[in-house]
Amino acid sequence: MAADYEELSRAIAGLTDGETDAVALMATIACEVHQSDARFDWTGFYRVVAPGLLKIGPYQGGHGCLTIPFDRGVCGAAARLEETQLVADVHAFDGHIACSSSTQSELVLPVWNGAGQLLGVFDIDSNQPDAFTQTDAENLARILKRAFDQV
Repeated sequence: MAADYEELSRAIAGLTDGETDAVALMATIACEVHQSDARFDWTGFYRVVAPGLLKIGPYQGGHGCLTIPFDRGVCGAAARLEETQLVADVHAFDGHIACSSSTQSELVLPVWNGAGQLLGVFDIDSNQPDAFTQTDAENLARILKRAFDQV
């Protein structure tokens, strides 16, 4: 079952309207997005905690990596370049960090607050190869922008 992004957007907006705490937003969004689509095996945030360093934030699924430097992995690339990373085959991504051996594909979006400060990245892993589309990326980017513009 693919995510109904219109419904997901409404649900997240209803749950997060007026919330300005980034961690509360991350927890709620991770939960709602994770449950919205069977392709999403691990769904969560990595927060910028120091220059060039991400640390695990709220997530759903199995364990994640505790820290990720900006110069490693798909999440690091998304943070370093401040660009969405849509990876059909993680094993072909130079420098991929295997937090879970079952991950086959990954979608990682940078997350900014309303002032344009990079807060972290939103990471979705799938056990299916080539699981994500540009449509997924665009819809999730809109949801994240709406929620984190309040921060």
